[in-house]
Amino acid sequence: MTKQTVVVALGGNALLRRGEPLEADIQRHNIQIAAQAIAKVAEHYNVVLVHGNGPQVGLLALQGLEYKKVNPYPLDVLGSETQGMIGYMLMQEFKNLLPERNVTCMLTQMTVDANDPAFANPTKPIGPVYQAEEARALAEKYHWTVKPDGHYFRRVVPSPLPTGIVEHQAINTLIADGHLVICTGGGGIPVKYQQGKLVGVEAVIDKDMSAAFLAKQIGADALLILTDADAVYLDWGTPTQHALRSTTPSELANYQFDEGSMAPKIQASCEFIKQGGRLVGIGALEDAVAILNGQVGTNIIRDH
Repeated sequence: MTKQTVVVALGGNALLRRGEPLEADIQRHNIQIAAQAIAKVAEHYNVVLVHGNGPQVGLLALQGLEYKKVNPYPLDVLGSETQGMIGYMLMQEFKNLLPERNVTCMLTQMTVDANDPAFANPTKPIGPVYQAEEARALAEKYHWTVKPDGHYFRRVVPSPLPTGIVEHQAINTLIADGHLVICTGGGGIPVKYQQGKLVGVEAVIDKDMSAAFLAKQIGADALLILTDADAVYLDWGTPTQHALRSTTPSELANYQFDEGSMAPKIQASCEFIKQGGRLVGIGALEDAVAILNGQVGTNIIRDH
C-alpha cells in the first residue's frame, strides 16, 4: 500500500523556544526532540518537512549588525543561511534515527509578489524577545519595526504570501523516490522575477503559508502544523478558553485569532482545505501522530 504524503510545518520557536538563549547546543537538543516526534510520523507517511526560522534569522541579523566592516546581509541571504543551518541539524538527527531512510535537505526559493501589501505592514516576528524599553531603544537605533509578542516585544519584518516554488519539480522527484524531504525552510528564500531573472527580496515568508502552498502544489494528503499550543483555542487566555477539536473553514471564519501567532496558521489551513486538501492537524509536537489520527489537537476538514 502506497504511503500517504503529509507536509509537516515545524515552528522556529519549537527549535529555539520563547525566551531560551539562542545557543547552538540548545537548538540541537530541541531538534533531537522534534526529530524523534516526526520520525514516528515518517513510519506511517511520506514526510515533507517545512521549518520556521524566526529566532534564527533574527539572530543572524543581529550578529551582522555588530560587525561594522561590511554592510549587513539582506534577509533573503540570511534566510538561505538558516535553511542550511537548521536543515543540517534536522537532516543529521533524522539520519541517526532512520539510518535506512534517504533524508534530503534542499535549499528552496519561493517567489513572492513585489506589490504584496505585506511590505507596507510588517508582521513577521524574528529574533529574540525583548522587554518594552529595550525593544524601543533597538527600534530607534536600527530603524526596526517592533510589535508585541505575548508579554514581550520582537522585531517584525514584511511577510508576503508565497506565489511559487522554484524547485518544485525536484521536490516531487525526491518524494517519488521515497526521501524524507526538508524543504522551503523558513518559508523559503523570498525571491521575485525582475526582467526575467530571479533576485532576492527583503522579507521572511510565513512558514505555515509556505507549507500550505507546498502541500497544495505536491498534492499532499494532509498538512500537520506543530506548534507550542496543543490545539486551536477560542477565548485564548481567558477563563472561558476552550479547544476546537474538529472544525471546518466556514466555522473558523466566524472567529478572530492573534495575527502574530495563530491567525496565519488558520489562514494557511483553510487555504489548503479549500484548494482540495483532505485534512489539517494543528497541535503540539509530541502529539504529532495522535493529531493525524484525530485523537488530540485540532483537525480541520472540508465543509460538508
